Amino acid sequence: MPQYTIEATYRLPIHRCRTYRAATVAEACRKAVDDDGWEDAGEDVETSGETYVSSIWEGANAADTGEEVPVPSHFGETIQRQADHFSELVALLEEIAPAPPMTLSRHDFENWLPRARAAIAKARAILEGRRDPDDPVR
Repeated sequence: MPQYTIEATYRLPIHRCRTYRAATVAEACRKAVDDDGWEDAGEDVETSGETYVSSIWEGANAADTGEEVPVPSHFGETIQRQADHFSELVALLEEIAPAPPMTLSRHDFENWLPRARAAIAKARAILEGRRDPDDPVR
């Protein structure tokens, strides 16, 4: 039976609270984001992120040395899945949006529709916290 070395990760928020003098909320936010000092930071373990698979290698104890295997998308971090899938949805919409529906050929529509349905099903799974549907249309 094959063995795999899997790197699982979760994000641990690090926070700090500081007061900034500023004319507006936006200016205060900019000052906070630009502030490089983190010596008074704390870990926010109560709001750490979900555990997700960040890397897989074939073989035992093969981290960074074995052959890396692609991580199935539904084991990835939800926020990254959303970001990656967003570009797929935009690309699908860009294909059909510029053309008035009556000028789209039947062939183009029949090619587009299953991919659009698969993209929507994946988006729904991500939003509902489920794994991706099996056998997505490519």
